[in-house]
Amino acid sequence: MSFLRRRSAAMPTGPDFDVLAMDPGDWPGNLGAGLLPGEDGSCQGIFLRYDLFGGRGPAMLIGNLPEGSPALELEEGQVPFEVAQLLVALGNEEPVTVVGTEDTPVMQGDNLLIVRKVKLSEGRVACSQFDRSDGVLVTIATWDRPITDDLYQLLKPLPAEMFQQG
Repeated sequence: MSFLRRRSAAMPTGPDFDVLAMDPGDWPGNLGAGLLPGEDGSCQGIFLRYDLFGGRGPAMLIGNLPEGSPALELEEGQVPFEVAQLLVALGNEEPVTVVGTEDTPVMQGDNLLIVRKVKLSEGRVACSQFDRSDGVLVTIATWDRPITDDLYQLLKPLPAEMFQQG
């Protein structure tokens, strides 16, 4: 996956926003992280790839895209960036489109999230999104696993040091 390559000095050194995801210590598989760099060197997104399949591909991708990120510019029916990257990583070349969305209220601790469940033409992919108060869109895409309300309880900000080069 192209966004999981090593960053060079010309790349951003880390996000200027919190990354909402599951702590790697809470996940039994392998974790990969990547930055989506902007042309000006800014961070246009952070993606975390959680692998439960023993190196055969990811089980889940969590993306954090700030307002203005080019990855947010989608055409009608086009799948979110995280879904596209998940499908590429799994070697799925079948065309997949968005067939609908549904808004659902979910509690995360004391906060009420309005989660947008994205329905896709590929039934083995589950996808949900929610906007954070700081303008960052969080997208969760999973392969062959439903996204349950329990998953939202595991989400928390990860320390910025985790994404610093060095």
